[in-house]
Amino acid sequence: MPSANEKLKTLLERDRETKITVTGRKSGKPISRPVWFALEADKLYLLPVQGSDTQWYKNLQLNGWIQISTRTASAEFRATPVSDPGMVSSVVDKFREKYGARDVKKYYSKFDVAIVVDLSDGGAGTSNRANKSKLAPA
Repeated sequence: MPSANEKLKTLLERDRETKITVTGRKSGKPISRPVWFALEADKLYLLPVQGSDTQWYKNLQLNGWIQISTRTASAEFRATPVSDPGMVSSVVDKFREKYGARDVKKYYSKFDVAIVVDLSDGGAGTSNRANKSKLAPA
């Protein structure tokens, strides 16, 4: 039987968009947004449309946890912000390959940060949110 993370990954492989949920840095409430993503092996890559000025990115920096949802599954992971220009450029290339250079240029205005989510290790390494990855209704 596939793990919850494997099921989520299989569903993501079919989609062009996912929903993310982060905790508001001021309100403390969950905030959800539809986003584009790139998936490669067990890594999910996110690119904030306004780079480091994007509100959900700022929220994620404070808390570090992100919920990834498809139409039928949801799991929570520790997210890793990336600001290394070479790594960000690699993520931008993945987006251009998936969505087309024209649309990436049209919708994305700043390319200074990206997010990497390791789908193989949801919730690992934290005590109060350990093993939060689960298959659940979205």
